[in-house]
Amino acid sequence: MSLEEKASLLVGTSMENYGGQGAVTGRTLKIVPGSAGATCSLETYGIPPTVMADGPAGLRIDPRRANDPKTYFCTAFPIGTMLASTWNEEVIERCGAAMGREVLDYGCDVILGPGINIHRHPLCGRNFEYYSEDPLLSGKCGAAMVRGIQSQGVGTSVKHFAANNQESMRLQNDVRISQRALREIYLRGFEIAVKEGRPWTVMSSYNRINGPYTQENRDLLTTILRDEWGYKGIVISDWIGKRNTAAQVHAGNDLMMPGEPAQSEEIVDAVRSGKLSEADVDKSVVRVLEYILQTPRFRACAVSEAPDLEAHAAVSRQVAAEGMVLLRNEGATLPLSAGCDLSVFGVNAYDCIAGGTGAGHVNKAYTVNLDEGLHNAGFRLNDRTADLYAKYMSFGQALLCEQNALRLLGEKWFVPETTLTPEFIASRARESDAAIIAFGRNSGEYNDRPTSDFYLTNAERVLLESVCSAFHAAGKKVIVVLNIGGVIETNSWKELPDAILLAWQGGLEAGNATADVLSGRAAPSGRLPMTFPIDYSDHPSSKNFPLDYRGRRGDWADDAPERNVRNLGFTCYEEDIWVGYRYFSTYAREKVSYPFGYGLSYTTFDWTDAAIRRSGAGYEVTLRVTNTGLHSGRDVAELYIAAPKSALIKPVRELRSFAKSRELQPGESQTLKLWFAASDLASFDEQASAFIVEAGDYTAELGRSADEIILRLPFTAKSSERKVHDVLRPQKPLQLLKF
Repeated sequence: MSLEEKASLLVGTSMENYGGQGAVTGRTLKIVPGSAGATCSLETYGIPPTVMADGPAGLRIDPRRANDPKTYFCTAFPIGTMLASTWNEEVIERCGAAMGREVLDYGCDVILGPGINIHRHPLCGRNFEYYSEDPLLSGKCGAAMVRGIQSQGVGTSVKHFAANNQESMRLQNDVRISQRALREIYLRGFEIAVKEGRPWTVMSSYNRINGPYTQENRDLLTTILRDEWGYKGIVISDWIGKRNTAAQVHAGNDLMMPGEPAQSEEIVDAVRSGKLSEADVDKSVVRVLEYILQTPRFRACAVSEAPDLEAHAAVSRQVAAEGMVLLRNEGATLPLSAGCDLSVFGVNAYDCIAGGTGAGHVNKAYTVNLDEGLHNAGFRLNDRTADLYAKYMSFGQALLCEQNALRLLGEKWFVPETTLTPEFIASRARESDAAIIAFGRNSGEYNDRPTSDFYLTNAERVLLESVCSAFHAAGKKVIVVLNIGGVIETNSWKELPDAILLAWQGGLEAGNATADVLSGRAAPSGRLPMTFPIDYSDHPSSKNFPLDYRGRRGDWADDAPERNVRNLGFTCYEEDIWVGYRYFSTYAREKVSYPFGYGLSYTTFDWTDAAIRRSGAGYEVTLRVTNTGLHSGRDVAELYIAAPKSALIKPVRELRSFAKSRELQPGESQTLKLWFAASDLASFDEQASAFIVEAGDYTAELGRSADEIILRLPFTAKSSERKVHDVLRPQKPLQLLKF
């Protein structure tokens, strides 16, 4: 190949020219309308273009095409956070297989996901796409999703590598962070996903890490990703946000997406001027060619354009039900009695949020709202309540449609919550057996959530208090359903209703899945993949998170704390490794509303016969789980490790394994096996540039949350040390927070 031909293979076809002419051959590209971009074709060598499309919760392509009566809808699956709430790698893999089949059937080669970034702060706008505040859970979920999707012969793109934990100023933000926090928290999930999932591609992020952009950082993309982790696939850039092309190629960023014609020229000019080695170009070209050889496009796979959407909707519904978390259930309020009369309050009961906006949005044929799901499940809904909301929402939508503001992908305006008269609510309490109130929150790419989004609005609070007062006075129960994509405040109101079901954003079958759990058709078995704090400000990362930053306007909110000005262009991760439960369990347990790993069931379980033994390169813990209640259900065992005191300050406990039982009938038992590697006991020592396991007495803690440990198993470990490269150091010493 000529240098020009090789350079063209490292640059995608630009979005402006996408669907037009190939950059080198001049032939028309066979594209998929609505996909995100394509690689260049070289017809002379039999190299076809390959197609990449968003996104993490399902394939995103255009559902309709010009002069074509057919539709091309995709399945909206539960959001990433909800998948993590299942604590079930098998069910995530099954979800991924259904998603991957749609990628194949619609003629795409790679889906741009899953997202592995850590929930550093609850107000990150894209937390719904990501799995957890914990790197082990994030990595295991991500690896399962990669395996599931790629089982269908298509590729994934694990993203955004790395430390992309805010949307504000994301194109410029410099993450100033310690090596220890990077190694233990922000890179660990990616490492697990890469080693256990083997994704075809990894997507480099927009941000900088301790100075250099990740897309130009050879220490990150070559030294760590390839040399230390053994990654064999290609690295692609995140879309738009053009960087130094020659530096990207040298770093090991093989493919520039979506691509600009000038980038091919920049590669050629850099080689000819001596600024870039042609050997670096050749390495990337070989990797891109190896990627192309795997693709359905190269293998000339048939494109049916007719995936089994009905079967995939059933998968989405089952997965969503398993990912719901029962937060409260006083007096066995749930499950509801079959066929009971319900008054359903809250605009989100009638206008469900299936998923977030931006790259995580999916063009689906329908969304089942909560009221529809309850009706489908055989419940009788109070007509007067439903009619009132129908009229209110119709009026509200008419007003919203008169606004002509720019909307982002999947973005819609929801009618704000309304208050109802005490007389109306009291009348419904006399007529109904129980009340359900639905509250919703949405967010997405480009913007972080405002601080106000964390709290119930005044109208929501008044509605909750009014319904609880009237229904409790009538001896009736109240259930709150949270149709949200991220953490909200619960501590101030969680004891008002009788039950709270965290339904997340469950995809296109969300209403049916929620009704499945409320009715008992499906038993709740979800567990929180993050901490619900009393207030967002209780997270130490709040000191260095761009609160109330208006990304679209490019300015600061008038009432934003003065300290946030320091985040304009950089963010100091002064909290270091103290993210989520690691901080709260160690230093501030009293500031938690619901701890990491928390979740209730309709039944009870007993744990017995716990034991630990050395097994291969690690340790195996066995545990007998018995259903001691009256309902069937699934239990989750969370395995934390408590380390001995050492020179390195460590969290009280860290998650190192987990297992979920099958559905157990009353009286039925199952023995769970949980395994962790001896190397998982290590902490990162920056002075030694090594992961060090210190000899001593450790404790394996089996718990139902990070704050509820049921059984403890002591064991002794030998010392070990694994050296790694001394890279990604901060340019200046960080002033870490003291607790």
